[in-house]
Amino acid sequence: MNTPLVYETEDDRWAAVQARDAAADGQFVYAVRTTGVYGQPSSNARLPKRENVAFFDSAEAAEAAGYRCSRRARGDQTSAMAERAAVVARACRLIEAAQTHLSLNVLAAEVGLSPFHLHRLFKTETGLTPKAYSSAYRAGKLRGELSSADTSITHAIYDSGFNSNSRFYEASAQLLGMHARDYRAGGAGAVIRFAVGQCSLGAILVAQSQRGICAILLGDCPDRLVRDLQDQFPKAEIIGCDGEFEQLIAQVVGFIEAPATGLHLPLDVQGTAFQERVWRALREIPPGTTASYTEIAERIGSPKAVRAVARACAANHIAVAIPCHRVVRRDGDLAGYRWGVDRKRELLRRDAQA
Repeated sequence: MNTPLVYETEDDRWAAVQARDAAADGQFVYAVRTTGVYGQPSSNARLPKRENVAFFDSAEAAEAAGYRCSRRARGDQTSAMAERAAVVARACRLIEAAQTHLSLNVLAAEVGLSPFHLHRLFKTETGLTPKAYSSAYRAGKLRGELSSADTSITHAIYDSGFNSNSRFYEASAQLLGMHARDYRAGGAGAVIRFAVGQCSLGAILVAQSQRGICAILLGDCPDRLVRDLQDQFPKAEIIGCDGEFEQLIAQVVGFIEAPATGLHLPLDVQGTAFQERVWRALREIPPGTTASYTEIAERIGSPKAVRAVARACAANHIAVAIPCHRVVRRDGDLAGYRWGVDRKRELLRRDAQA
């Protein structure tokens, strides 16, 4: 269920201005009719009279109405950004140092904010909720612990913040993509079948785990694609496909040549919580259209996480099915692409004909 906005009414916004509420920064600005300037809710400027105040959803809207950003406001914005970053950094360190999962209420009390404001601020600054950050951190710590031959699986589970084996095993498939013993044994439980073929964009490799498609790679050299697959899954059992599997690669090639045919494949998507949110958003971009990194950040509810969105696109190993080629810069520039800008341009051209 979505949490209702705190600043929906003018009374709510005025209360935030009176409290100099830093969590409200970025949600709206207030303008003063007698001075012609606007600022963020946390501004330390002298409070104006209520009857002289107007509210706008953004700085752009205030400027369109004829207001200008004051010098004090510009300084306040820089100071407020630093303060918000410091609060979030402190929350991250508390999460990382905790022996078990910290509830939102406990974490908020430690940093001196309400649970709602901390949740909103943390997600705005990092692109993740505190809970998702905690899960991602514990997953990374667990992988590191399990990679050490000197650490038992039980100790690795507890050292990573799980206070019981049962709770860990409920989440192990999402955290590791396999059972802990299989991960410790070098991925012996993961079997990945693959095939390499040719399409008009060059060589293509399609790989499938027990859970679904785990890689679609494009390139010039088939051998290099196989090495990339091995580098991506160094601890899995990787085997060449049989004739039946080649039908799958034919389906992917057919989609590349004619995007209008659609592609409906079970995907084995394993990334951080933030990456998975980005990848889901990418799959919602229809053929023939594009979205900017900024738009994707806004769609997933993290408008300030534009760079993190770009990194998530670059981390995508499933070309075409997760269409990161449909994400461009705000000015329409194609930017980069894991498999080459020329391939990105050609994929977009074909999308436009779909």
